[in-house]
Amino acid sequence: MQVKAPDRATAADRPVARRPARRPRTVVPRRYSRTIQGLGYAAPTAVFVTVFFLLPLLLVGQMSLSDWPLLAGDRGGNAPENYTDVTDSPLFWPAVRFTLLYTGIVTVVLLGLALLLALLVQESRPGAGFFRTVYFLPGALGLASASLLFWGLYSPTTGPLSRILERLGLVDDPVSFLGAPTSALLSTVFLVVWKFAGFYMLILLVGLQRIPHEVYEAARMDGASRGQVFRSITLPLLRPSLALSLLLCVTGSLLAFDQFFVLTKGGPDNSTVTVVQLIYREAFQRLNLGTAAALSIVVLAALLLLNALQFRGLHRADES
Repeated sequence: MQVKAPDRATAADRPVARRPARRPRTVVPRRYSRTIQGLGYAAPTAVFVTVFFLLPLLLVGQMSLSDWPLLAGDRGGNAPENYTDVTDSPLFWPAVRFTLLYTGIVTVVLLGLALLLALLVQESRPGAGFFRTVYFLPGALGLASASLLFWGLYSPTTGPLSRILERLGLVDDPVSFLGAPTSALLSTVFLVVWKFAGFYMLILLVGLQRIPHEVYEAARMDGASRGQVFRSITLPLLRPSLALSLLLCVTGSLLAFDQFFVLTKGGPDNSTVTVVQLIYREAFQRLNLGTAAALSIVVLAALLLLNALQFRGLHRADES
């Protein structure tokens, strides 16, 4: 009896296992991917600005329209009494005048000295790097620490400056540098110029080094003097750096607080009270956050207006 072998199915007769169909990939256009990537980079900064700037600004705006004692919280709206109380304060207009006077003196002296220092260390000559470091070194010190240091130097009893003047025979009695309005102002200006001259020198030095040397060589070949080169070449081409320095210097001077708080406490006889010191007094001495917030809004609006006028003036100067 013969056993019949089972039929073997050929490869063509076997059923083919079908793979599941793949879903088509969603292709994101390149411009959208770049937009998403840019949003991812900007998200941390946006969160930081929102949490530490926008939300506090909204809170200050709410405080400025409310009766808000420091220890009692919000008692409801009282607009516009906080804003009228700001101008009714006997220290408001004297503080505004003093802040403007201080800003004008510091801006002229500081930027003039910074430009002079930048011109002195502009060329790469032996010792230029050393002097650049020396001029910039005070800027590494905090303003409050520098103010405390100068407070010790200005002390008529323990400070060395008064003793040096006495030994030189220039004065007979100890000098109270912070005891009179004029001397207190000038002493504070000296501190600020000492600390920030190197910082603004660095900004102006970068601007000077970006001026091509070929321009100076062409001017010398034409017989231009140093004064003509400075007026016709250096100053016009240095305008962006000067504009940045002017903006930073004016804004920082209008917001002056640390140096006067440490050196003079607003004295003598409230003659050195700045606008920011007035905000501090309203908030933490009179315990009135509403009036302090209103004054902060006024200062912010004034700074925005002043910066807008500065940018407009610089834009017109560039066009001309």
